[in-house]
Amino acid sequence: CNHLNPSCSCSSLQVVDRTPSPRFLGTHMHPDNIPASFYTKKTKMLVIFRNPKDTLVSFYHFSNNNPVLPSGQSWESFYSQFLMGDVPWGSYFDHALAWEKRMDDPNVMIVTYEELKQDLSEGVRQISSFFGFSLTEAQVRQVSEESTFTAMKESSAHSHGTLGNVVFRKGEVGDWRNHFTPEQSREMDQAFSKHLAGTRLGAKLNYHLHCQ
Repeated sequence: CNHLNPSCSCSSLQVVDRTPSPRFLGTHMHPDNIPASFYTKKTKMLVIFRNPKDTLVSFYHFSNNNPVLPSGQSWESFYSQFLMGDVPWGSYFDHALAWEKRMDDPNVMIVTYEELKQDLSEGVRQISSFFGFSLTEAQVRQVSEESTFTAMKESSAHSHGTLGNVVFRKGEVGDWRNHFTPEQSREMDQAFSKHLAGTRLGAKLNYHLHCQ
């Protein structure tokens, strides 16, 4: 199969083929590997980024508790591999820089996890507008209430089965402080400065507020 999502099965793709437009697809793919037809057909793409320190922590727990990914790794080992980009789906910074190049594309919208945590209702308004949906305030409120981390975690047994607690762990901003050593924190700060300082996506991630 030509997977858009590494976890997607052939049967899932068949379901997608039979589903009428508009359709929603989820993927972790690098933007350069997304089929060219997505760009030529002006497919709307919503991209969500999380600050790299919390991303690393979330990925560490997700990997160690997911039966289909390498598990049993120590924090120190996973931290080093993440910083080198030697993890599933590759380097966080390469991924970010590739999307940085597409920030002027009117069919690409980049939001951050931290923005959504701070004001989910406003995020729902902006995202719905991007996709061409006109929502009433009552609908915005309903979507927001059902999209909080707590609500999604509570319904995960139905939506994700046994993987619910793997996909939905804490959902907190700043949990990295419970994992990073001071030296690791400084090393990540240097990596962020090297790769993303001065970029628009780097500014959008608000690294100083969330990671220092």
